[in-house]
Amino acid sequence: MNLTARRRTALTVAGLLGADGLVHLYWATGATWPAPDERALSLAVLGLETSFGPPVVLPLAALTLTAGAAVLAHGHGRGGRLTRAVTAAVAAGLAVRGLAGLGWAAGLLPTPPDSPFHALNLAVYTPLCLGFGWAAARLARER
Repeated sequence: MNLTARRRTALTVAGLLGADGLVHLYWATGATWPAPDERALSLAVLGLETSFGPPVVLPLAALTLTAGAAVLAHGHGRGGRLTRAVTAAVAAGLAVRGLAGLGWAAGLLPTPPDSPFHALNLAVYTPLCLGFGWAAARLARER
């Protein structure tokens, strides 16, 4: 991968992680956009009912924002083994989520087919995770 492609890939993957982290920070305020309430948000994002309170979403925000910074650093040749390892971990995490999404889509993992999660998983979550996981894996191979 040439330097321009490496930096663009890093910026794209880091941008996704950064956006995800910022959305989690937003949810930590108690806001539930794009859903009308926490229950609907939980069902749309995870396919099950769970808390979106600060103790749950703040660590996720910190994790995704830190991972995004590491991916960006790796794309610019900084941070050595640590940022490369974080980039590989991001790739693995996205790949696992993408494969789980295929499991949900195939009916191997339980989710109500009429839930908002089912459609969002098919149209958004799984394709994003598989595509960005592949991009992060390509980036992680770079030294």
